[in-house]
Amino acid sequence: MPDFLTPKQAKLRQAARALGKHLAELSSASDDPNDLRTEISDASKAAGIFSLTQPKDHGGKGGSSTDLVIVRDALGSFNAGHLPGIFGPSPGLLGQASQEVKEKFLVPFLNGQIHGGFGFTEPSDAIRHTWGWYDGTDLVVNGAKSYVTGGLEADFINTLVEVEGEGPAMVLIESRSPGVEIAESFNSVDGSHHARFTFCDVRVPSSHIIGKAGTGLKRALDQINAVRMAIAANCVGLNQFVCDLLAKSLTVGNASETRERVHFGRMRTMAFAARSSLYRTAGLLDSGQNSVNEVMISKALATETLNDLVDQAIQIVGGEALVESHPLAQIFKRARSTRLAEGPTEVLYANISRGFLDLNLGKI
Repeated sequence: MPDFLTPKQAKLRQAARALGKHLAELSSASDDPNDLRTEISDASKAAGIFSLTQPKDHGGKGGSSTDLVIVRDALGSFNAGHLPGIFGPSPGLLGQASQEVKEKFLVPFLNGQIHGGFGFTEPSDAIRHTWGWYDGTDLVVNGAKSYVTGGLEADFINTLVEVEGEGPAMVLIESRSPGVEIAESFNSVDGSHHARFTFCDVRVPSSHIIGKAGTGLKRALDQINAVRMAIAANCVGLNQFVCDLLAKSLTVGNASETRERVHFGRMRTMAFAARSSLYRTAGLLDSGQNSVNEVMISKALATETLNDLVDQAIQIVGGEALVESHPLAQIFKRARSTRLAEGPTEVLYANISRGFLDLNLGKI
């Protein structure tokens, strides 16, 4: 447990750990966690966790970066952070939209009446980035976006569009607009669902541009960085879960094996480093500092550490850890996807290097 938490944060961590323990027990009795979404949400609301991701002016608690790290870390330590329905919808980019867009989309989105997606990644065979041009008061959009998580259920997609003559813009595109099609839907190894969208002469009111054209890339990256922090926090919690699970294995049988104890000591060291980095980055974010590089570092360190720890734990536990029902086998599949989600580790390393060498950004 981080020893610098305020009394309020320590209380929040206690509530999150109690919720994590309850959800772990609840999910162990179900083959499909999605069947438990309502029950999970109710438990989270009772624990005071659900509304941390929602702004205060819409009835939420508006949790800080550190608050959200504390909660996700605690939930992950019980292997419960991936369960659906724990957190209420976050306004994200909708919070920066015009009043017209907010009135139509934000309130029903926060209430769970409609769902959104995030269109950032172009398909590998795309000829050019998704683009648009003005025709009167409309923006006409063409192109495609892949890996839109939850795309099948999305009522709208916040989409990065290159506006001719003005630069990148985040544009809210309604999924049922003429010219919008789902070209493909698919599942990832971690159980998440995605879709590939195509846009053919889709007419979008210019009021659906979020902020100003030319600022879209920064707005998109801000959204991505928030997700990177969420991924890192869950991984940090899972690091503890894996270490705790392995510790139980090492207290019986061949616990005296020096080699295995050395591996375990290395694992604990890596887990400590990943957690320390994450909480440091959360503090920087809460203080308003430019922490783009630190977010990438924390995400890379947390995800790479989790993948290393799970692999080591499976080797030590042996064949029983490969049984599909074993928690290590389940975490192994989820962990692998984290190295690619919101930017492959290699891309993050390259950007971290560029940030320091070319832009003089980043702290050590």
